[in-house]
Amino acid sequence: MSRVRVHNFAISLDGFGSGEPQSLEAPFGHAGERLHEWRFGTSSWKEGGSTGVDDLFERRHNDGFGAEIMGSNKFGPPGWQDDSDWKGWWGPNPPFHTPTYVLTHRPRSSIEMEGGTTFHFLDASPEEALAVAREAAGDLDVRIGGGATVVRDYLAAGLVDHAHFAVTPIVLGRGSRVWDGLEGLESSYDVEQVSAPSGVTHVTLTRKA
Repeated sequence: MSRVRVHNFAISLDGFGSGEPQSLEAPFGHAGERLHEWRFGTSSWKEGGSTGVDDLFERRHNDGFGAEIMGSNKFGPPGWQDDSDWKGWWGPNPPFHTPTYVLTHRPRSSIEMEGGTTFHFLDASPEEALAVAREAAGDLDVRIGGGATVVRDYLAAGLVDHAHFAVTPIVLGRGSRVWDGLEGLESSYDVEQVSAPSGVTHVTLTRKA
């Protein structure tokens, strides 16, 4: 059976995956791009960028995934459901290249994009959405793409097999936080961490056998 994975999910030192308020002009709220600057400095993003730990994780971003599940706030700013022309933040060729399932209480017709990405909109529980995504992924893995609430919900439901968090050296203080309600999570996972010169600590959680 395919695995359920979180990969390259950036959080602050205090556990926030985005700031607030989210808007069309500020997709990550007051966090801006600070959670993701480590990615932009790698050779995967720019010529002459770093080739160390950060780049190793970045290069694995799309490896082995056959479907993605994301939350409503990752797909668009508040109110995107009222804009019939909204097709996500990423332009005509989104970076997912797989069937991508957007969790929303207001589903709409699927949107086929360039590069193999098709957005499907589901009003479903984590378990129900995962069953649909797994069928689409076949033997490949399913990525839980975020935001923080969706990652937290899948962890709380015991559905995540492997998770990678890039803990960035900033404190946000407010926003959408991953760890709330997940006390004792480490008892179910083997936890490893490695630090990069960028100041990011890469934390991986692998479900115990």
